[in-house]
Amino acid sequence: MMTFKQLEALFWIAQLGGFSKAAQKLNTTQSAISKRVQELEVLFSTELFDRSQRGARLTEKGEEMFFLAKKQLELRDSAIEQFSRPEFLERRIRIGVTEMTAMTWLPKLVNLIHSCYPKVIIEPLVDSSLQLRDKMLADEVDLIVVPDSFSEKRFESKVLGRVEYAWMCKPSLLDDSKTLRLHDLTSHQLLVQGENSGVGILYQKWFKSVEFHPKNIIKSSNLIALIGMTVSGLGISYLPRRCLSPIIEAGMLTAVKTSPSPPSVPYVAMYKIGQPSTLVSSVVMLAQECCDFTSVLQASNV
Repeated sequence: MMTFKQLEALFWIAQLGGFSKAAQKLNTTQSAISKRVQELEVLFSTELFDRSQRGARLTEKGEEMFFLAKKQLELRDSAIEQFSRPEFLERRIRIGVTEMTAMTWLPKLVNLIHSCYPKVIIEPLVDSSLQLRDKMLADEVDLIVVPDSFSEKRFESKVLGRVEYAWMCKPSLLDDSKTLRLHDLTSHQLLVQGENSGVGILYQKWFKSVEFHPKNIIKSSNLIALIGMTVSGLGISYLPRRCLSPIIEAGMLTAVKTSPSPPSVPYVAMYKIGQPSTLVSSVVMLAQECCDFTSVLQASNV
């Protein structure tokens, strides 16, 4: 009789590319994983892996079994979540976020998930938007929170909130008492987010739309680095206004008005179409509930 353990073994060998990796994933030994695969092969009188090739390469029948295993495991997980009480649900969820979420409301989300699902293991990952997209495509994360800067037909997205941006610099660098033309900034060094950044992608599109072509620029996909370089007087950067208000009030930065003013940035939660578990759907709703980009290092009220 076929078992879920056998299906899990085959699925994770194929998914991770090896017997040893599958064993680590399932917290067992490589010999136990091999035994489960052999049991399946005996049960159906067919080879599931091509042993004449190096690595864990599925045979044609193995490919069919892989898709069957994937479907059956998803149905099992869905049934467990649907009929289990949240406080007894034991699972892990891998959440990818960019720096903006990590430095503002991520702690609130983690505490809220813990409050609703005490036994769920939460694995936050901080990376750039495009790196998180690639990790989602590789099934290395279950959910990502990123700027709404790219379309991916394999992803579903839910709107979370927006971040207001402003041009900022060291107080002595520009006159902040008047509104500057955007093109006046081209005589200064600009600090901008790079191509891996969702915010950087959106702002590159905006630059083109308003025919703004700065030449003296430094690119970085690291928000903390951009803030540090701006505070030091190295240049002018577009930065999140509200969460940096304490730094402005402390006299370390000043917000400069420009015409046109920089656009706000929408943020979304994204997950693979056809794969949202009940847990992922619930976490998206919790994210919508606690999304707040207005201040850094937010304490949880949970």
